[in-house]
Amino acid sequence: MPKADAASSILPLHIEETIESIAGLNAEHRANATHHQRAVDRITSLLGRASFIATLTAFVVGWVSLNCFALALGYRAPDPPPFAWLAGASSLASLYLVILILTTQRGDDRLTQRRELLNLELTILSEQKIAKVVALLEELRQDSPHLHNRVDELAEVMARPADPQSVIDAIKESHSSTLP
Repeated sequence: MPKADAASSILPLHIEETIESIAGLNAEHRANATHHQRAVDRITSLLGRASFIATLTAFVVGWVSLNCFALALGYRAPDPPPFAWLAGASSLASLYLVILILTTQRGDDRLTQRRELLNLELTILSEQKIAKVVALLEELRQDSPHLHNRVDELAEVMARPADPQSVIDAIKESHSSTLP
C-alpha cells in the first residue's frame, strides 16, 4: 500500500513495499507462533549467548575445583572424580539443548518455506512479465518501418510464458533419471 510521504522517501516505492511485505511475513510468522514456540525461542536465544557459555564454563570450573579442593583438604567431596553428577547433568542438559534447537529450527523452517513459496510465485510472475515485454518488443520491431522485418525464432520462443506445470514435470523427469 503506497505511503503519503513516498515522494520524500530515499528508496523507490516498489522497494519499500517489498520490504514492508517481507516484514509483514515475518511479523505474521511471529504472531502465529504458539506460546510454547515463543518460550522455546526465548530459551534458545538465551542459551546461544556468549554470556551463557561463560557462566556455564565458570560453573563447571567451580564444580570441579570445589570437589578437588574438598578432597585435597580431606573432606568428603559431593561429586568426586570422575564427576558422575556433573556428567549426568551435562548429558541431560545436552538432550534438552538438542530438543530446543530442533524445535526452534522447525519453526524457522516453516518461515523459510513461506519465503520460498513467495520467491517462486514472484519468479513465475516475473517470467510472465518478461515474456510479455519480449512479445511487445517483437511486435514493435515488426511494426516499425525503419527496421528490417526478419524472423527471430529465439524471440518468438521467449515471448511465450513458461507453463509452470511443464517446468515441474521437466524437473521431476530430470531428477528421476539421476535417482538409483
